[in-house]
Amino acid sequence: MSRPVLEVRDLKKIYGTGETTVHALRGVSLTVERGDYAAIMGSSGSGKSTLMNILGALDVPSSGSYLLDGVDVSRLSDGQLALARNRLIGFIFQAFNLIPRTTAVANVELPLAYAGVKPKERRRRAMQALDVVGLADRAGHEPNQLSGGQQQRVAVARALVTEPSLLLADEPTGNLDSKSTADVLQVFDDLSAAGRTIVIITHEDEVSARAKRLIRLVDGAIVTDVRQKRRHA
Repeated sequence: MSRPVLEVRDLKKIYGTGETTVHALRGVSLTVERGDYAAIMGSSGSGKSTLMNILGALDVPSSGSYLLDGVDVSRLSDGQLALARNRLIGFIFQAFNLIPRTTAVANVELPLAYAGVKPKERRRRAMQALDVVGLADRAGHEPNQLSGGQQQRVAVARALVTEPSLLLADEPTGNLDSKSTADVLQVFDDLSAAGRTIVIITHEDEVSARAKRLIRLVDGAIVTDVRQKRRHA
């Protein structure tokens, strides 16, 4: 059996000292196998943003271990963390984070440019990723020429283009109308069906209902972790 994409053991994150101490995570343990599609839910202050930052190698835990595709993230230097983020994780953010006045295909190419991939190969892979999200015909459009849903699909293509072990999405439909939300969620469904490993942070029931697995955080601890039958729009 292949190793898990994510393996988190007794993760704790503490901010501050003395009376101002905040226990953001209180011993979270979690395994995500290859091909899983998990939604992490929790209200404000539940610890889900802290957990996302650690899963995304943007922060390190106070204690506990986090293995990402077999790599112990908690032991990496800043430089190694940056490399792990670029190679192992595809990020999708609520705000799209596309570069304005730059075409969709150039936005998608960006992580490959950082990784030193040659221009011709970059373009080929970027077009392939845009095709996966149904936007190959918009490759030459700049963000301001695209709808919110299309911009987010470009962001998904950018996350996919490095062939990461994990797609990590933070409130990916938070800025979208219902039609665009449905389009983006369909892309996630298709990616999941194709065997991609997806972890999505959300507070929206409509989004979490599409995942194969629902994890709820309350006060820095997992209170439920269940498999669910997927509902489609």
